[in-house]
Amino acid sequence: MSRDEEDFKPLLFFSGCHSQTILGSLTSFAVAPESVREYVMLPDQDCLTMEICAPENWRDYDPTVVLLHGLCGSHKSNYLQRLVKKFHKKGMRTIRLNLRGCGSGRGLSKCLYHCGSSEDVVTALKVIKKKSPYSPITLIGFSLGGNIVLKLAGELGAAVETLVHQVIAVSPPADLKSSVHLIGQSKNQMYERYFIGLLRADIHYRHERFNLPKVHIPFNMSVVEFDEYYMAPRNGYKNALEYYEACSSKAVLHKITIPCQILFAKDDPIIDANTVQEELLPKSVKVVKTNKGGHLGFLASPFNKTGARWMDHFLLKWVDKINPRKD
Repeated sequence: MSRDEEDFKPLLFFSGCHSQTILGSLTSFAVAPESVREYVMLPDQDCLTMEICAPENWRDYDPTVVLLHGLCGSHKSNYLQRLVKKFHKKGMRTIRLNLRGCGSGRGLSKCLYHCGSSEDVVTALKVIKKKSPYSPITLIGFSLGGNIVLKLAGELGAAVETLVHQVIAVSPPADLKSSVHLIGQSKNQMYERYFIGLLRADIHYRHERFNLPKVHIPFNMSVVEFDEYYMAPRNGYKNALEYYEACSSKAVLHKITIPCQILFAKDDPIIDANTVQEELLPKSVKVVKTNKGGHLGFLASPFNKTGARWMDHFLLKWVDKINPRKD
């Protein structure tokens, strides 16, 4: 099922994709409530961290929202802190899951997370569910995290229902090959340079921290070249193409059985929003595409009924609609 969302009206004079993307990532001063840190040991002895925020009146059968960040993000990412604060006010527990070596998990993982790290998230969900078996879980992923949560839901099929009540993906690179092609275009290369710079620093830190063989990653590498040289072979793939085909959630969307919402902006400069074949999706999967919004931007006028953060309004509304909190 697919529909265009007409409610989103971009902020006047800042409707361009780059304005939405850059301002959306910078213009936030929200600080999440104090969290409790828990650790998740993975089968290969790497370790993830979870930052858990539960309101005082939260009960073990009340909803939990698990939030998964994007590439080079963490529990400290502006959009996660902002959303945690809003979900907290609505009486929902939030868990910000850091992928390998991110945020409070820096230095705890030898391996680098990647676009297909769904097994790591499943391990964390099992830990959460074991401790709170009656709390319905909403799993929300952003950008790279969005691809991971969709891949997880599709791979598990009906079995996902024992772990997750619903899944939401915002700006997911569901087709990795087309998305890396988009970000490599000259008009979008500032984002490519930004991510390569952060990945390069992260990899050099990990190799030094765990006494791994030194690697040389040039500043001017493209994402495709980086994946071909480092990510694909490090994760057991022959080349970047095999890595993209194996880790793109697009291939398993038709297997999703739980309520699923996917939010795209058609003008996203980082991921290709036009690759999902909506007519082949099951009824459980709904796709919303806005004409504007950039990448994780969706900045609207602060005088709108949704407020300046339309994406936040959309997510809060969807979580409430599918899984209202019981009194």
